[in-house]
Amino acid sequence: MSATPAIGIDLRTTYSCVGVFQHGKVEIIAIDQGNRTTPSVVAFTETDRLIGEPAKSQIAKNPKNTVFNAKRLIGRKSDGPVIQSDIRHWPFAVIDDKDKPKIQVEFKGEKKTFYPEEISSMVLTKMKETAENYLGKAVTSAVVTVPADFNDSQRQATKDAGLEKKTDEDQNALIFDLGVGTFDVSILTIAEGIFEVKATAGDTHLGGENFDARLVDYFAKEFNKKNKKDLTKNDRACETAKRTLSSSTEASIEIDSFLDGIDFNSSITRARFEDINADLFQSTLQHVKKAMADAHMDKSQIHDIVLVDGSTRIPKVQKLVQDFFIGKKLNRSVNVDEAVAYGAAVQAAIVSGDNSAEVQDLLLLDVIPLSVDRLSKEEIGRLLQEAEKYEEKDEKKKAVIEAKNALESYTFNIKVSFEDNKFRYIPSNDEREGLLNNAAETLQCMETNAEATKEDYEREQKELEAVWNPVVQKLYSGMRGSVETAHESP
Repeated sequence: MSATPAIGIDLRTTYSCVGVFQHGKVEIIAIDQGNRTTPSVVAFTETDRLIGEPAKSQIAKNPKNTVFNAKRLIGRKSDGPVIQSDIRHWPFAVIDDKDKPKIQVEFKGEKKTFYPEEISSMVLTKMKETAENYLGKAVTSAVVTVPADFNDSQRQATKDAGLEKKTDEDQNALIFDLGVGTFDVSILTIAEGIFEVKATAGDTHLGGENFDARLVDYFAKEFNKKNKKDLTKNDRACETAKRTLSSSTEASIEIDSFLDGIDFNSSITRARFEDINADLFQSTLQHVKKAMADAHMDKSQIHDIVLVDGSTRIPKVQKLVQDFFIGKKLNRSVNVDEAVAYGAAVQAAIVSGDNSAEVQDLLLLDVIPLSVDRLSKEEIGRLLQEAEKYEEKDEKKKAVIEAKNALESYTFNIKVSFEDNKFRYIPSNDEREGLLNNAAETLQCMETNAEATKEDYEREQKELEAVWNPVVQKLYSGMRGSVETAHESP
């Protein structure tokens, strides 16, 4: 077994997640901002390529060059009706290249095209780097999953759901996996650590994105009716509304100067959301029925129902499944966002030769996973090569970003300090004005100098420190003097 444990990466349509099995348990690794999942989003700007949360956060100002849901294009023909339907809701361009879709963006002032596999490879690189930073070592082995029917990692994820009960009888579990871009339902039998898949069904183009698209159409009609303007792309706002409706009965959308200076303000109730997506929600049950028929089981033979992935948070989906199984309690103990990465990490431990007792007793039967969405070995190899190609560039950019963030934080701390009562009257007016001007100039320079290097940012910070540190010393000297004077007073 290698010194560095193998990792499990769940490369999903909208969010991705990475985990590692060590010390007898799975650890889901937090990304830069502390989140345990990262958006599967890549953005291209005049100066940089952003991945994950930084890419998603700037989508409003750079929509045509921010790529999301790229995995929905993998394995599809450019002129297919499903792809054409998706393109209608995407702000970035998708062009045809010998019947294969390619994504077109503007990067550093030039038009660039990428296959969807290349975009996925960039996200894959991000997840690998996250694991390496966490482990402090280079990662050389990984299990990468992409949900398409039931795969090894999802079978392993059921262990975390408490399905491996100590009982003499076989246990039948139904896994209901409704994600952003895909829907998978699987039935498996679990007995003494042996997981045997009995049947699978699903739709590789049914999920949260389809629900968002219905919301877009709904709001587009409303906007057009009120303003006689064509509104066809409002996906991000609609996604936010959909998420809100999972916990509230009403959601609002408020966007200033959304189109041609017109504000867009509207709201939607959970009941309306459920109505416009009713046929899509109902269609999931058809796949459940098919899987049960193929497994030769009826409802009474299903002991556990496990919900996986983010779209299963929708209350109507939960109610439909529970009603279908005549009120049977749904197993929601698995973290829906982390379940597959959890299983992938366990599977990575198994295939890399981990001898831990926690994984020794697991056996997988009928293992023919579609864990990379029907890609050939050559395509998988190309995806991994692309990931390595971008890794060195990412390391250099990471150092620049860290230096920039450090300078920005230092500069804002100076500005905030002057609002503190302790600091307000210590510096002279000249010192105060000079420091605030220096801080403002530094921030302005950061905004306008897109070509700044790590060394540039570090030099700027040293210059600010040279001016600011004497002020801080004066403050604390003054505070000590005040305390000593107070102690001497009768």
